[in-house]
Amino acid sequence: MSDAARGPFWWRSIGQRLTVLLAAIAAVLAVLSWWMVTSFAREAAERTQDNVLVASATTIAEALRSEQGTILLELPYSAFAMLNAIGEDRVFYRVAAGGETITGYDDLIPPTLPERPGDVAVRTISYRGDQVRVVSVQRTVLAGQQPVPVVVSVGQTRTGVEAIGTGLSRTAAVLSVAFFLLAVGLGAVAANSSLRPLNAFAQAVTRRGPSDLRPLRRKVPDELSPLLIALNRLMERLGQSIRRSEEFIAEAAHRVRTPLATVRAQAELALHTVEKENEKKMLRRVIRAVDESSRSASQLLDHATVSFRAEALARDEVDLADLVVRVAESLSPTAEMKDISFRLDATAPAPVRGDLILLESALRNVLDNSIKYSPGETEVSVTLSQDDPAQWRLTVRDHGRGFSAESLPALTGRFTRGGNVDKIVGSGLGLTIAEDVLIAHGGRLELATPKDGVGACVSLILPAA
Repeated sequence: MSDAARGPFWWRSIGQRLTVLLAAIAAVLAVLSWWMVTSFAREAAERTQDNVLVASATTIAEALRSEQGTILLELPYSAFAMLNAIGEDRVFYRVAAGGETITGYDDLIPPTLPERPGDVAVRTISYRGDQVRVVSVQRTVLAGQQPVPVVVSVGQTRTGVEAIGTGLSRTAAVLSVAFFLLAVGLGAVAANSSLRPLNAFAQAVTRRGPSDLRPLRRKVPDELSPLLIALNRLMERLGQSIRRSEEFIAEAAHRVRTPLATVRAQAELALHTVEKENEKKMLRRVIRAVDESSRSASQLLDHATVSFRAEALARDEVDLADLVVRVAESLSPTAEMKDISFRLDATAPAPVRGDLILLESALRNVLDNSIKYSPGETEVSVTLSQDDPAQWRLTVRDHGRGFSAESLPALTGRFTRGGNVDKIVGSGLGLTIAEDVLIAHGGRLELATPKDGVGACVSLILPAA
């Protein structure tokens, strides 16, 4: 799948996706909080200005008096002093009785006037090039015996209110940005924390070997329970499939080797009964082909066994000295057919931890190679030594054809044989099996040519128990 089809890079990670979504939510909340704070701040500043203007107009209205039918007014200083609390704005006022201006600005006429005494009218008007907030208060004053309605209007420009609103808006913006950054950081932490059980779950699966198909027994969040159940069911099906494969390989190897042994026996009987040389050559070729097929089937079974058991090794205590004796005894009949003898220098106990079946298979393949490639009436020596307290070295030395220099580095590869094997039957799996077993046990296989240049030297090195 191409990168374009997979979507943006942040959409490929659940953690990044959660972080981005939480950041988007935080951005919306930050903008909403900024708008609300700004709106409330401007509304509060306007309300404060209105209250101050009402108080100023009321103070002026209370200072009205009547003498001999004339309405008089001494402007109180406090009426204008309190307006300075809003800011250094220009102030306009007008006191009108019966529509006639007593004092103030004649052209300060609000579009809406209070209808009854005690009423307050508040409006924002454009006056002399500025936006002015005007408050009008009506009071009735007796001029002689005649009540006269007097309207007191006080206006103030909105520069101070706008400055207060702008300052609070900036403060709200800074706080919103800080809130957004904090929310993004906390969102990233929350996303990582939420995904921690999933990461721990993945690590628990990763730490397992390919052959470890036991059900996972972990406490996981409810959201991961379906995944855990599905994974356990998958491992159960894989385990059943592997067991069927092992059974099939073992059964197939048995089914192949049994008829091959019968064919070989019949061919040997026929070889002793025929007299013509060409018929004998033909039967020898049949016997050789049967031997090669039987050996390949056996080693393929050994290689499959190593592959299946290597990832789930038994860690039993195995004595290498005892193992050498038992494997040598089991191969003695084959060696005696060529008058090959074993010289064993492996008497002291040599304990290692490992899988007995695999270790026996590795040593058997190495000794079998030595017998197969050695000429008759020679000796195969097996020496067990300890290079240091941490490892054992099991060295198998024969007097056969040895390793060709050009093929030595690749001899442990599957189905790889040396260039000097001629017509000797082999599958090219013996050293491969031995090396795989040793690597699974934390050891190694070393191939070398003896100092005298005769034969081959194979060393099996294993950690000591």
